[in-house]
Amino acid sequence: MEPIEQEAAVRYTDADGLADALRDADALFVYDFLSTAVPGAWHAANRLRWLHIASAGVDPVMFPAMRESDVVLTNSRGVFDNSIAEYVLGQVLAFAKDFARSIKLQRERTWLHRESERIEGRSVLVVGTGPIGRSIARLLRAVGMRVAGAGRTAREGDPDFGTVHASARLNEHLPEFDYVVAVAPLTEQTKGMFDASAFAAMKPGARFVNVGRGELVVTGDLVEALRAERIAGAALDVFDTEPLPAESPLWTMENVHISPHMSGDFVGWRNALVEVFADNFRRWRAGQPLVNVVDKGLGYVPSGG
Repeated sequence: MEPIEQEAAVRYTDADGLADALRDADALFVYDFLSTAVPGAWHAANRLRWLHIASAGVDPVMFPAMRESDVVLTNSRGVFDNSIAEYVLGQVLAFAKDFARSIKLQRERTWLHRESERIEGRSVLVVGTGPIGRSIARLLRAVGMRVAGAGRTAREGDPDFGTVHASARLNEHLPEFDYVVAVAPLTEQTKGMFDASAFAAMKPGARFVNVGRGELVVTGDLVEALRAERIAGAALDVFDTEPLPAESPLWTMENVHISPHMSGDFVGWRNALVEVFADNFRRWRAGQPLVNVVDKGLGYVPSGG
């Protein structure tokens, strides 16, 4: 932030001081991308022109007053694409090679020979066709998996997904896939899209991976699907309540892999987020077009945005 401090008056604040810091501010950098403080302080944004959030998802700042304002919204698209793709590949391998059970047996000093699954030739549906979804598709395709996408518009011949199915018809296509990866942005259309009907439509042996938003999933329906073995397992990095409550049954399910919202967090990610903001700040000061401008009607950066 030092170069920015030489060109602008920078105020650092926590949630409690946000309203005071917002008064007469031209730009707001929401570095704590999980913070819910912005709506409550919005009344003080008397001259704000630009808001940047340190994440790809923008749902924490997509409240009605922000949507209706003239404030330009940008995000940090691109920082986490490859690291999240690596996480997804790791979870696919963990399921196929039964790593969790191997670790458990090692701790018990038990020698138990088993056979594992191949991932080559297995089918994957990536729900969300933005940059993170594309990175996931490319990496899984590189190890021999058959990949398709699900997005707003159905199409053929996509360079990364091949076939893209319409998300509105998701349940019709879920039975075709061995793995389903959720990475869609959280919008009114995607909230709760993975519910009882979606899990019932999946293959009994399918695995579900969520690296998008916890609210994409109806958690109670997922728990019931896992208990009833309607799906074979789930790898969850995001939850509708974070931290995941200690009483959640997900903690103790043997067919569930849990991580604390860290799928994209590689060594150096914090600095990388500031660098994205700093680059856009330089553009803003020079009167150049900003990158990663969010369409506030859609809730994400359109392709090429």
